[in-house]
Amino acid sequence: MRAHALLTATCLCLPVSALAQDRASIQTLNDQFAKAFNTGDAAAVAAHYTEDAFVLPPGAEMVLGRNAILTFWKSAADQIGDIKLTAVDVKPLGNNAAREIGTFALRTKGAQSQQVTGKYVVVWEKVGADWKLATDIWNTNK
Repeated sequence: MRAHALLTATCLCLPVSALAQDRASIQTLNDQFAKAFNTGDAAAVAAHYTEDAFVLPPGAEMVLGRNAILTFWKSAADQIGDIKLTAVDVKPLGNNAAREIGTFALRTKGAQSQQVTGKYVVVWEKVGADWKLATDIWNTNK
């Protein structure tokens, strides 16, 4: 009984930031990102990023800062949709950051719509009580 109480007290004293660095919690954030994108809410997508975040899209220039990221994702929504993100691995980087490796699937828009799959790496940072994307890079499997 005493050991159980000690274990419970120890768990309750762990920093909340550590709890958000598991794969299930990050997957929830990914699902929120995908839902915002798939419903055309570019502002909600951009809100997932830190103010000084970097987006490193394949075959394009770096995008720096939340406002530029908002513009980037608004433009991307004209060409792609039905994004699905799957967290494969999440590694804590201290108490206030985590590295995620994942896969994505999406559909191109247009007369000859295609399914596209790929992989990504992101760095999440704790900003206040929230987890935000600080670095976002991806490429396709083909």
